[in-house]
Amino acid sequence: MIRIDIVRRALPFALALAAAATYAQAPTPPPKSMAGPRVAVATFAGGCFWCMEPPFDKLDGVISTISGYTGGTTQRPTYEQVSGGRTGHTEAVQVTYDPSKVSYEKLLDVFWHNIDPTVKDRQFCDIGSQYRSAIFVHDAEQRRLAEASKAALERTRPFKGAIVTPVVDAGVFYPAEEYHQDYYVKNPVRYRYYRSGCGRDDRLKELWGELAGR
Repeated sequence: MIRIDIVRRALPFALALAAAATYAQAPTPPPKSMAGPRVAVATFAGGCFWCMEPPFDKLDGVISTISGYTGGTTQRPTYEQVSGGRTGHTEAVQVTYDPSKVSYEKLLDVFWHNIDPTVKDRQFCDIGSQYRSAIFVHDAEQRRLAEASKAALERTRPFKGAIVTPVVDAGVFYPAEEYHQDYYVKNPVRYRYYRSGCGRDDRLKELWGELAGR
């Protein structure tokens, strides 16, 4: 009787463990807001990723922006490695958006007006390939639209310099450390000081005039 009683008391616990293990192995369905064809991803590099989140975040239809690293070879790079130029990565932002509310063409337009496309391996005060600009395309349609956007800009650009920002295939994207995410929200004073000190807004206005930062 003692053994039966022990088994009876242990059985619910064993069943709970089995259920938990089954639940852990089952795939978790995406939240409704992130499921289905109404969600797409775009990836852009425009120098400091702190400064590339805000212009996309303010767009209606953008679900999230994530700062991270892409375009390199080292797996799971750290900020110290990337900023030191040792991994081949560049700082970038990955934009998740609802294409029924905001188009990829609009994202491209915002991207161009927030970078200096006339320089290679740098953006504003940040120098090195880890700060290079690029459009990382995820499929053939994004490539077509990105190349068309770049060609149109070549014809109508309001500045003299040639556009050297490349359109390249997207690869593995590694999210940056948590303290980099939404930095402009978490540390507004430091963010504004950095942005101003780097001369970003002055250069954007010089390049794009009234369209700068839009």
